[in-house]
Amino acid sequence: MSFLGKLFGKKEKETLDQGLEKTKQGFIERISKVIIGKTSVDDEVLDQLEEALIGADVGVDTTLAIIDKIQERVKKDKYLSTSELNNILQAEIANILVDAPVDQMGFVPPADKKPYVILVVGVNGVGKTTTIGKLAHHYKAAGNEVVLGAADTFRAAAVDQLTIWSERVGVTIVKQSMGSDPSAVAFDTIQSAIAKKADVVLIDTAGRLHNKAHLMDELNKIKRVIQKQLPDAPHEVMLVLDGSTGQNALEQAKQFMAVTNVNALAITKLDGTAKGGVVLAIAHQCKIPVKYIGVGEQINDLLLFDKNEFVDSLFSLLK
Repeated sequence: MSFLGKLFGKKEKETLDQGLEKTKQGFIERISKVIIGKTSVDDEVLDQLEEALIGADVGVDTTLAIIDKIQERVKKDKYLSTSELNNILQAEIANILVDAPVDQMGFVPPADKKPYVILVVGVNGVGKTTTIGKLAHHYKAAGNEVVLGAADTFRAAAVDQLTIWSERVGVTIVKQSMGSDPSAVAFDTIQSAIAKKADVVLIDTAGRLHNKAHLMDELNKIKRVIQKQLPDAPHEVMLVLDGSTGQNALEQAKQFMAVTNVNALAITKLDGTAKGGVVLAIAHQCKIPVKYIGVGEQINDLLLFDKNEFVDSLFSLLK
């Protein structure tokens, strides 16, 4: 059982299976066409598997890494059946998914980091504010005092939406008027969290990529004002990506990684797309752990990411 075993129960597994339905159908349909009627793995099967994985939005680089591993196994064993291929494929997919540090899993923040500060970044429209609201719900349900910071001051809708989430979840929100300095909001948020002896701080940020230099300056300024009060914060810089955009999500990840030190990922909207294979591409190429996946609109549809459960769900139609 994985570390998340106690956090990933039957209900969560059912939610994951349902949320990945579209991805599973597309992914498994492609894989099934490759191995149906075949008894052993040869060059033709590997070529078709390569095409199937790329077609499932796994991405070229990640697909080639998986194929290379399978080719090594074929070379070593001389003979590989298609049933063995299925098991090896699952194992190699799990291997390319990066594990998050143990002390960052679940909704119990490290005891030596209080408040535990999470700076949330991502372009507009990916579900960033909704993800923050759902995270606040999970952290509060686990017994934590949570404070939200509305530092996306360039969109009134972002502040309004985060306010609604704060009221819905029942947590404190720190905000200022539209157009205010985002770093000032971040400073006030940390100050409030320290005064309240809060456990977790979630700070929303503006999602603009059209001017990377400006974005980098803004995020760096936010970090500096946070560190005036908490030198080791932010403890997480979480990038939220829309899984339904496929390879575009990977490109966004690369752009954000170029301007800030992202160390955690949340991938949303996987329930409405057949492009969930992009999770593999992002995790493999960015070398950053996926901590959460969004598989629905309900407040509990943001799940802790367990790579073994994810792969198990992905291949469940082949069992």
